[in-house]
Amino acid sequence: MTADCYDPLDPNGNVTVTFDILQWTPDGYVARVSIQNFNQYRQVDTPGWTLGFTWTNNEIIWSMSGAIATRRGNCSNFKDQIPHSCMSTPEIVDLMPDAKPPNSPENCCRGGLLAASAINPQESSSSFDIVVGNIQGNYSLQIPVNLTLLAPGPGYTCSPIEETQPTVSIVVGGRRKEEVFTQKSRHALNAAAGADQQTRKHYPALGSGSSSSEFVASSDALRCTDHMCPLRVHWHIKTNYVDHWRVKLTVTNLNYNRNYTNWNVLVHHPGFSQPATTFSFNTTLLHTAGISDDVALFWGIDNYNTELLNADQDAVGSVSTEILIAKDHKTFTLNNGWALPRTIYFAGENCVMPSPNTYPMLPNNSSTHRPLASLILTIIIYLNFKLQRV
Repeated sequence: MTADCYDPLDPNGNVTVTFDILQWTPDGYVARVSIQNFNQYRQVDTPGWTLGFTWTNNEIIWSMSGAIATRRGNCSNFKDQIPHSCMSTPEIVDLMPDAKPPNSPENCCRGGLLAASAINPQESSSSFDIVVGNIQGNYSLQIPVNLTLLAPGPGYTCSPIEETQPTVSIVVGGRRKEEVFTQKSRHALNAAAGADQQTRKHYPALGSGSSSSEFVASSDALRCTDHMCPLRVHWHIKTNYVDHWRVKLTVTNLNYNRNYTNWNVLVHHPGFSQPATTFSFNTTLLHTAGISDDVALFWGIDNYNTELLNADQDAVGSVSTEILIAKDHKTFTLNNGWALPRTIYFAGENCVMPSPNTYPMLPNNSSTHRPLASLILTIIIYLNFKLQRV
């Protein structure tokens, strides 16, 4: 694991690709390939994942269930039965949900989408079956090499392949266990940590009067603002109580062309070490490493606000919630912006944050003694990937 791939907010985050041999055939084998997203808050979004690899012994793909190879290649050596793909470096993509074939793997056909594991673990994996042939009597099993995983975002770096314990399936109503013949797996580590740090360093003045139009693709249409960034987050401290404070968290979409479906916002804030109540978002605390304060992940509620709509000429798209955060009086302070977030991520991308010494100060008295004027911290977000049209 390289330093650029390590994320202390998600120390075990990775995408694991598993290659299970289910059975042998006269000229090859049947395998199940599984892709599991162990990233807590980073998801694989539209247009989905593309899995590539290189055969080592002129193998071909006779057939697939639950996914397809993007190219057939040169199959002129086969006359009676035409393989699904004869490419030496095939690229595999997922099927759409409405194209799911009979008897396909349970987790197939999600359009290449992988949910974040902390948000929707049931939809954080994908699998497909592949019938491999033309191994020419070599049953020692040469696993494919040069694995690549392509997906929207800053990209992935793959670790060396590992031989792990065979997957065990429960059959006959739970009365029998069946192991696969062999299992190989490889971890694809998200390289976003290093890329995010570079973005934050390179664009320190976004939202502070500098021009940011050069960082937006010419095909994107954004609502005109002084910063010209596609998204904005408000952390609005509404009321300072004796034992709590009330915060309003709002995410605003300023892009005319793009919706954000199944969005999420990660907030690193010292107050989340105490009980908090969130009214209009789902939320959970993340397992982190080396982070002194707790980190909360927020996402939309099904059939209510899972989609952050695009802006139009009359209004912007937005989602918001109020949060009631308890105070720890042993550590509570309002110095140096303690009431405001340390770090914010939107959809897995690091937001450009102001320096802590520029945060506004809050009065120490609660609102029962002296009203607290509304305080809004506007955080300008620049996402480190090319915006796509909806």
